[in-house]
Amino acid sequence: MALPDFIRNNISLPVLGSPLFIISGPELVIAQCKAGVIGSFPALNARPAHVLGEWLTRIESELGEYKAKNPTAKVAPYAVNQICHASNDRLMQDMETCVKHKVPIIITSLRPPAELVAAAHSYGGVVFHDVINVKHARKAVEQGVDGLILVCAGAGGHAGTLSPFALVREVKQWFKGAVLLSGAISDGWGIASAVALGADLAYMGTRFIATEEANAAPAYKQGLIDHAAHDIVYSNLFTGVHGNYLGPSIVAAGLDPDNLPIADKTKMNFGSGGNTKAKAWRDIWGSGQGIGQIVDAPPVADLVQRLRDEYNLARSDFAQRASA
Repeated sequence: MALPDFIRNNISLPVLGSPLFIISGPELVIAQCKAGVIGSFPALNARPAHVLGEWLTRIESELGEYKAKNPTAKVAPYAVNQICHASNDRLMQDMETCVKHKVPIIITSLRPPAELVAAAHSYGGVVFHDVINVKHARKAVEQGVDGLILVCAGAGGHAGTLSPFALVREVKQWFKGAVLLSGAISDGWGIASAVALGADLAYMGTRFIATEEANAAPAYKQGLIDHAAHDIVYSNLFTGVHGNYLGPSIVAAGLDPDNLPIADKTKMNFGSGGNTKAKAWRDIWGSGQGIGQIVDAPPVADLVQRLRDEYNLARSDFAQRASA
């Protein structure tokens, strides 16, 4: 595996819970890390900017206390997502806070920034950058990132259209760093499949929205439980970047999900809601295509235990099929 030891030796399941705008906060991150999967959140979720340091202090303190009381437990490291776009006027300030706290993993989105890579490497942190195609992947590697998050067809929120069978195998031909795979992964079978395909970690977001610790509206969580893949709509209307959204939330905003206009990218402000009065993420709910497997919203600890059981069952089944 291409994962650094501080990750590989401290996870109980090869999963990184992806950063969820508005939804990921300290409660969710701490619960994920205690359960043995990497928890993450967007720096911009901490508002105003000084709150970011407070969140990092809380996460570090609570995880440290948990480790001290449970010395044999696998407690995963955490990650912070930085949105590298001109609209994010907090980027460098937030990164200075991350450097101060020596955040173990930095997740970068949109532009692959060499300056953030250098900052993370200065204290031993690693940078994973999300991409939707090989062109973007090569640009990120040129900037020195340690890992690539391959956001494939069916992923929630901003997502690409390539099959994981195409993108993972093509990237693995030339990239030797860590590979994370995103796209409709909602159960242990999906995690095992991602690993079998060559990924080091599954990158899961939507499934963690439907948990007790997630900062999502009850109706949002119930919507993930009640609907399935055919209810997902792919559009760039809401942020200027194509993404997958829960169709019923689009209807509730007074729009026809089957007849959405194409957005004017020159008028977009990422995360602001685009050309509509409805706000992306707040009113228009991101969702991956894997929601057909979501049947409840349990505590994170219970969910991860279930995922672990399914993962082990899937691996055993794969082995039996291979030896048959």
